[in-house]
Amino acid sequence: MNDKPIIIGVAGGTGSGKTTVTRSICDQFQNTSILMIEQDSYYKDQSHLPFEERLGTNYDHPLAFDNDLLIDHLKKLSNRQTIKKPVYNYELHTRSNESILVEPKDVIILEGILVLEDERLRNMMDIKVFVDTDADIRIIRRMMRDIKERGRTLESVMEQYINVVRPMHLQFVEPAKRYADIIIPEGGQNHVAIDLLSTKIKSIIEKKQI
Repeated sequence: MNDKPIIIGVAGGTGSGKTTVTRSICDQFQNTSILMIEQDSYYKDQSHLPFEERLGTNYDHPLAFDNDLLIDHLKKLSNRQTIKKPVYNYELHTRSNESILVEPKDVIILEGILVLEDERLRNMMDIKVFVDTDADIRIIRRMMRDIKERGRTLESVMEQYINVVRPMHLQFVEPAKRYADIIIPEGGQNHVAIDLLSTKIKSIIEKKQI
């Protein structure tokens, strides 16, 4: 039996339904040891910067992520080693002092807007997925999330979307779609696509068990 875990990358624009797709897959594999890693946990530590400077961080740019640490952690999990996953504090705009102990699992789902943008991450994946949802749906979902969960105002969310999120999506997120093995339109509502993806994951698991 091949003891290496299966790594699945789930990318897509902000508010596309990546998390819903990932959770739907997890629900179908309740008898399998499965783990979700969010790329958002790996935003770079900014504790060395003044708070005002942190406010200007472009969270939709590839350079905002500490992919070196993420890759190191994926390698450790692949070698069945435990990691300490970082926790990001969105109010302080830097990494928290806390971390979460994560045990290795048989299936790892890596979810985030730019997980297909980095070739090093792509090369570690067994399946690459892009969740493709219309821009108007995505902006509404982002507004609801940022206002409810992150304490932002409607004006600040709209300004950020127009000046940062949309340009970064067109420059980095959308082009990464070409690397996907599977494209899922309309995110978590596409039950047929999720079922097909789950079937593919099952077949890979079965091959690894031989």
